[in-house]
Amino acid sequence: MKAIVQDRYGPPETLKLADVDVPVPAADEVLVRVEAAALNAYDWHAMRGDPRMARLAMGRSKPRARIRGRDFAGRVEAVGTHVRQVRPGDAVFGDLGDANGAFAEYVCVPEAMVAPKPANLTPQQAAALPLAGITALMGLRDVGQVQPGHRVLINGASGGVGTLAVQLAKILGATVTGVCSTRNVDLVRSLGADHVVDYTRDDFTHDARRHDILFDLVGNRSLTALRRALTPTGTLVLSGGGVYRGGSLIGPVWLLTRGQLLAPFVRHRIVALAAAPSREHLDTLRAHAETGRLTPVIDRSYPLHEVPQAIRYLEGEHARAKVVITI
Repeated sequence: MKAIVQDRYGPPETLKLADVDVPVPAADEVLVRVEAAALNAYDWHAMRGDPRMARLAMGRSKPRARIRGRDFAGRVEAVGTHVRQVRPGDAVFGDLGDANGAFAEYVCVPEAMVAPKPANLTPQQAAALPLAGITALMGLRDVGQVQPGHRVLINGASGGVGTLAVQLAKILGATVTGVCSTRNVDLVRSLGADHVVDYTRDDFTHDARRHDILFDLVGNRSLTALRRALTPTGTLVLSGGGVYRGGSLIGPVWLLTRGQLLAPFVRHRIVALAAAPSREHLDTLRAHAETGRLTPVIDRSYPLHEVPQAIRYLEGEHARAKVVITI
């Protein structure tokens, strides 16, 4: 099969299209013929091995996972002997987690990490949901505990996670403020945001409006500034730093670590989010998508052999919403 492989950390040029063996599913796995995959900031970090501390998990001298990509949608080709809920021919979507391997014609996935594809979405739209959608769902529902009437601010509302977070916050009954650049104001408003702050013109941390939950997807503001935008007992959910300028030892992890260290000493609730894929989250995303209330926004689509160009586009911070790969 064709796959995008990487044998050393580095820029997009280290990614190569190659012929590799089709994987064989283990007893608890399914073999999926991939129809579409999606890019995430995670792929950029994994490609570069950045921040360097992350190499303790990803591989110290070179990537442990040779094939990049974690979000996918496709059809089941074969199943392992212990698989019970998935059958050949089923249309599915899912997130491979740290195992990677989605930028390929076939991928093996544990049964617990796939779910039926939303019937009303294309494979490209479905592939755009897993990691970004799970991050948004966990940040708002599970960690932020958003309830009807809550005021929620999403910093980074036009990104892959942010565009889904705006919609999920509205589904949960919140009044939503989205923060984005000038060119994305109309997009964020079209997703249902009640208020949109153009960060090139206004500073949401000095706005008179206070929020019950602040979901930070950018990592470009200090904890002091972020807390200033909260009600006295509000919740700050920190979720990494997106595609930050690399080359550091710990990168955006520093903001998350500082938040965890500060949390016991302030009235605000500060939580560093660690998104983990699960069948329950995928099923919830599917249910919301099938009602028509949750729709992934796709910026651009690239063929498999153009994954390096797609990551370069993402890396340049020009992308809004999701960039997908059609296979």
